[in-house]
Amino acid sequence: MDEAELPIRVSTGSLPGWEAVERLVLDAHRDALAVSDGVVADYIPRLAQVDPELFGVSVAEVDGAVHTAGDAHVAFSIQSISKAFVYALVCEELGHTAVRERVGVNNTGLAFNSVVAIELNGGHPMNPMVNAGAIATTALVPAASPEERWGRIQDGLSAFAGRRLELDGEVYTSEADTNQRNRAIGTLLEAYGRIDTDPLAAVDVYTRQCSLLVTAADLAVMGATLADGGVNPVTGDRVVSASVARDTLAVLASTGLYERSGEWLFEIGLPGKSGVAGGIVTVSPGKGGIGVFSPRLDSAGNSVRGQRATRYLSRALGLDVFASEAHAHGPYPYTRES
Repeated sequence: MDEAELPIRVSTGSLPGWEAVERLVLDAHRDALAVSDGVVADYIPRLAQVDPELFGVSVAEVDGAVHTAGDAHVAFSIQSISKAFVYALVCEELGHTAVRERVGVNNTGLAFNSVVAIELNGGHPMNPMVNAGAIATTALVPAASPEERWGRIQDGLSAFAGRRLELDGEVYTSEADTNQRNRAIGTLLEAYGRIDTDPLAAVDVYTRQCSLLVTAADLAVMGATLADGGVNPVTGDRVVSASVARDTLAVLASTGLYERSGEWLFEIGLPGKSGVAGGIVTVSPGKGGIGVFSPRLDSAGNSVRGQRATRYLSRALGLDVFASEAHAHGPYPYTRES
């Protein structure tokens, strides 16, 4: 079915039953599998070696149910999706106002690794979902040393996933050898007083967090944790507060897909975050999370198949927060004169 022909179901208070979600996850995978557009990221040498045909889809519900299709249990590096969850961890530690003032919440309208955006805004990173803001956010994780900071981030993201997440050493080394631009961003942020610790150490920890291995199923559970007010629906553990989950989703809605965030919100109607390894996490507040993985990317660095599958599920499951239909009206109890 052509995307334009897929009917939009209006958002309700809950997902349909188990069998319906199972079927729709399989349908979304089958629908997007026919798409072969996009190219694998090659500016990080290790990512260029990934099989472009890999494709997994998963939905995790707030009651702990997890649905999968395709390569949903194949591991890949989380990359920029880590930004959302490190931001949540920092907000939990430092609070809404302090993080907003230091990092910001507004879209730059420029590429995720833009240096120009920093200069145009007087050294302000603008939001935590671009590299400048993410590096500043990582530097805010309370710790006495870079190793302690890394440990807290690894533990925190593992709590979101509901299992221990491990570092992909090959991806980390490949990125560390080619991240001159991020090192420059870190140094520039220090010059503007946006980083109070060693900027190169902060960039190194940021590089490690991006190299954590996840699966599409992990992303779905991580998204469902934000959807469930900060409680992991699989483990039952509270990871962050409900207010922090809300703040994180608000930022994702406006900045999660970089300069394509407006298009994403227009087509999907949900907060989400992408990564250049081909992952996307999407969150339906109160209902669950969607995790997808497919390495072929569009020009903005977002998974092509992943976007199509997520759009299918948003419409078929009635997740789009902007969709509505006319209420069944009876006689109006009030008039303008009353």
